[in-house]
Amino acid sequence: MFRYIAFITILLTSMAYAQDVDNTIYTDSKTESKTTVYSPPPSAMSPSINGSNSDSCTVGVAGAVQTQILGLSAGRTVRDINCERLKNAKTLYDMGMKVAAVSVMCQDERVFRAMWDAGTPCPYEGMIGERAKQAWNDNPEKIPGFEKEKDKWSKMDEDEKSTLKGSAAIGGLLLLLLL
Repeated sequence: MFRYIAFITILLTSMAYAQDVDNTIYTDSKTESKTTVYSPPPSAMSPSINGSNSDSCTVGVAGAVQTQILGLSAGRTVRDINCERLKNAKTLYDMGMKVAAVSVMCQDERVFRAMWDAGTPCPYEGMIGERAKQAWNDNPEKIPGFEKEKDKWSKMDEDEKSTLKGSAAIGGLLLLLLL
């Protein structure tokens, strides 16, 4: 019975046609109504990266770019070298290896400079105090942050190079899509 009512309703309703010029639907009837159809905006969603493990010295980085035609999203984890240095120094200090802990911290040029300015130079191959200061003066190329004739690219570690390349690729794609 329901089928027959549905069939008769379909036969008695007026014909409708769509015009894709202005996204408006017009109907053939005595009264005119206008309906505008909008499509949802395209969206690229960046991946979520779990950062809840506090013992891991990594940082999650994610991003997404969307145009009317193409969406792109990417994500990865990046090592936090300073966090690793702090954890290693704390572990060495907790094991009673205080000179080794200071040596790990002295790999950061800011710490090295602060120790030097305080009159307590960083250890040099097991030497401390005045002997270490003399050894650092004799071998300035081993001082953290010492720049000889290296260009900036050769000083970067692999993570920094990879991040720079990825940023350039995403920027190039975005520029290409905007043109």
